[in-house]
Amino acid sequence: MKDYEEITSFLGEWGPFQKVIFLLLSLSSIPNGYVGMAMIFLVDIPPHRCRVPQLNFSGFGLDLNYSIPLQEVKGEIILSRCTRFKEQVDSATGFGNETEGCLDGWEFSKEQYRSTIVTEWDLVCGNAWKAPFTVTIFFFGVLSGSFLSGIISDRYGRRFIFFATLALQTVFSILQAAANSWELFCALYFIVGMGQIANYCAAFILGSELLIRNVRINFASLGVSICYAIGYTALPMFAWFIRSWRILLIALSVPGFLYIPLWWYIPESPRWLLSQGRVKEAEDIIRAAARKNGITPPDIIFKPEDCEQLMENENKESQRLYTWLDLIKTTNIRNITLISIIIWIVISMTYYGMSLNTPNMDGDPYFNCLVAASSEFLAYGSIWLFIRYTPRRFTLPFTMILSGTLLLIIKFIPQGTYNKILPYILMGGTTVIAGVLSLLLPETKGEQLPEFINQVKPLRCMGMHQASRDGQRQKGNAQVGNEVNNIQE
Repeated sequence: MKDYEEITSFLGEWGPFQKVIFLLLSLSSIPNGYVGMAMIFLVDIPPHRCRVPQLNFSGFGLDLNYSIPLQEVKGEIILSRCTRFKEQVDSATGFGNETEGCLDGWEFSKEQYRSTIVTEWDLVCGNAWKAPFTVTIFFFGVLSGSFLSGIISDRYGRRFIFFATLALQTVFSILQAAANSWELFCALYFIVGMGQIANYCAAFILGSELLIRNVRINFASLGVSICYAIGYTALPMFAWFIRSWRILLIALSVPGFLYIPLWWYIPESPRWLLSQGRVKEAEDIIRAAARKNGITPPDIIFKPEDCEQLMENENKESQRLYTWLDLIKTTNIRNITLISIIIWIVISMTYYGMSLNTPNMDGDPYFNCLVAASSEFLAYGSIWLFIRYTPRRFTLPFTMILSGTLLLIIKFIPQGTYNKILPYILMGGTTVIAGVLSLLLPETKGEQLPEFINQVKPLRCMGMHQASRDGQRQKGNAQVGNEVNNIQE
């Protein structure tokens, strides 16, 4: 069968159809930018102290020194967050020197937030582990969604999973705002995490299959990325005006309904339809795209011999059920899969580790988040230039080694404690190592990407002899194939 892009080349690369697809799928990633990062403000921990019913105080004043002991935090003397003095009737102040826990709950500062889930369910002191664990639950959902989205989209289509996960993310985010317990909030957050990553992946795959060549590269490096950064940048603006976590969640969720009209503008991937043997549906979509571009399509887009070859391949593939194990069964794809997994783990750990740490930095958390989000525009623009003018095997290692080195340099900046430096040393060191590992990956710039497992290239470290043997083997297979075709003719 002829190459799909060769058959559909009459559509052109950048007509009205491609522009609409590029724009709408890119815009769909805006909610992904703030749904995941909203935890920066939802789970933040305001200053707090034990509630003392005996005193008619609602603020944080020096008079509380009689009922609450002092403690040192980051070099600053503050009221203890988890203990108070026991009441003692015969004492002049009414309190003794012995301490106890916050038996009557906590008083939280309203200076920064009206409420967060921490203030809602007292996720401090003995329950302090629940706040970071909430974030972990979200990423467990992201992990599950990453595995399931590909399987479901291969089975039911890219368009189906795109809109289903968009609805999942929107609806369950709204339900989160009505959660009446931390446990329910976490359960809903898990589902939101699944929808968030699955929707992003579905949009990415759908755009990559509907667009071709340079437009596909621009979509992957600029389109979805810039719109993700727009959503991320909008988050601190929303949070600055809305200081209540429930109202903030609703405000961030409602825009998801604006994407409903996309159902009538974004078609299914013709590539996926062809892989399912649904040639007529694929042709209808391509003809509709041609009409939008003002182009008259050929009378026959997929020739009978192409369709016969397609159906023959489909029948063979239907007898072969691919699983995750196929990613490690052959040497070339196993090596590339393992290195890619390591690289993505390190990238995700470093990216989210830095992004979610903005509330812990000195200064205003809204401004810190805005700066972190805005810096992504510069990063995506730079990567786009690198992708256009440098090999992939330079871009990936260079950016990772540079990022890792900068994180390691943080060690030499004066810090209050060693524990604040340690995470950056860990992220920086692993990022540098992953950057070096990426040098082993084969080049893809200007190369035809493999469509089958047996077309995956070996790692560059295997040497010229291995490459030569592979080349001779492929050449021999091609010669045998030609001989067979000549005999059949």
